[in-house]
Amino acid sequence: MKDITAALAVHASAAGRTGENLEKCLSLACRAADKGAELIMFPEMNITGYTSKQSPLLSGEVIPGPITTALSLFAVKRSVTLLAGMAETDKQGRYFASQVAALPCGALQVYRKIHISPAEKNFLTPGNHIKIIQLPDHDITLGMALCYDAHFPELFLALALKGADIILIPHASPFGTTEEKFRSWMRHLRARAFDNGLFVLACNQAGENHSGLTFPGLAVALGPDGRIIGKRLDNTEGILVVTLEQQTIESVRNHRMKYFLPHRRNDLFNSPTRLPLTGGSEYMHF
Repeated sequence: MKDITAALAVHASAAGRTGENLEKCLSLACRAADKGAELIMFPEMNITGYTSKQSPLLSGEVIPGPITTALSLFAVKRSVTLLAGMAETDKQGRYFASQVAALPCGALQVYRKIHISPAEKNFLTPGNHIKIIQLPDHDITLGMALCYDAHFPELFLALALKGADIILIPHASPFGTTEEKFRSWMRHLRARAFDNGLFVLACNQAGENHSGLTFPGLAVALGPDGRIIGKRLDNTEGILVVTLEQQTIESVRNHRMKYFLPHRRNDLFNSPTRLPLTGGSEYMHF
């Protein structure tokens, strides 16, 4: 991979207020691009807002639609890869927690969260495809996960075996203080980066969502050795900008004792690569 500058946004999103959230999202994205960010990530469902109630999900949209059009136009205009979250609905009336990746070439990639938490199962449908996204200009492969997905090591192994250099984990994780949430994340996110020899980037919503939930705002970037390379522990809207360096990942992957995947006993384990790895929706805007 080549060096890339990434921005992790902490976004206060009001449930069901799509227009307001989208406007703030694009304003923060503009600030990030002005700071040189080439990859900009927002929290889970930051555009439509996250809720544990079904009614605000009625603001979910079919993809492609007005939300993804706005994201795509921004990505093309500013030559960035922009990832934002939304409630997606389909023709069958199902709702998904989806993360949209708007690419500078005008393409859209969509990841639907695979692992649905117990609190979400009454109104969200799980996705069925493990998702990777190629950034050819940087020779980078991105892996996607969302919030509750982070607790399932198999997903990260599958993404690593598919060649992921960076795994993005947008969150809409409520409750607790920023420091408490940070300590919680460090229990498992550092392991996901260290075990697989890749970068892990995570960010969360912030503040009260006007639907009964309060989110502790934070963002963190972890290196392939599990070390913290950047963090923002602040319960206000803002961005964390970090540069992910080729040398950092090469120092791990070229070390015979620090990169574990080449020594995995594939003959003893069913490889996660048997699962669908690149499926899911892809949309093109012309």
